[in-house]
Amino acid sequence: MKNFNTNLIALALGFAFSTGSMAVGISKADYKAGMDTIAAEYKTAKAACAPLSGNPSDICVAEAKGKEKVAKAELESSYKPSVKTHYKTLVAKAEAVYAVANEKCDDLAGNAKDVCVKEAKAARTAAEVDAKAQMKTSNAKTTANEKTVDARSDAKKTAADASKDAAADKVDAQYKVAKEKCDTLAGNTKDVCVKEAKARFGK
Repeated sequence: MKNFNTNLIALALGFAFSTGSMAVGISKADYKAGMDTIAAEYKTAKAACAPLSGNPSDICVAEAKGKEKVAKAELESSYKPSVKTHYKTLVAKAEAVYAVANEKCDDLAGNAKDVCVKEAKAARTAAEVDAKAQMKTSNAKTTANEKTVDARSDAKKTAADASKDAAADKVDAQYKVAKEKCDTLAGNTKDVCVKEAKARFGK
């Protein structure tokens, strides 16, 4: 299950349509053309889902929507390059991967499904907190370059705090996964499992 969601995160790196290769600072005409391409490719991808039914159809639609969302975010980042648009692209990828992973969990049942959902959420959390930390660090460095030595010191502190917060959020998400896995157990074995999970993640 863990490898399943890790593979999905890796998949996110190549999750966009043809807009991913566009140069930074594209023209308005290229931007509009890119939006038309995305719309056409989304329509084609969604049409391919039509013959499917049930959860395979849901997964297919989630993939199509996710690709569209990521492609739009990447196109926007190419049109108006900034720390903020880059951050939005990373978040869009995390959300797209989570949406597909969450749909795939519907093929499971009971605790296996619960663990799958928790792992999908943990993967999304990790990606989002990394994106947020990266944005905070970039903004702090930009500010520091424009101001005094004191500002540079503040920037270092902001970057350190962002990394610390990101690490804490990841640990919380991983703890929830570990705790969920204990639910398959009972009695003293479950108690030991929960205790070990708390000890491992400092809870």
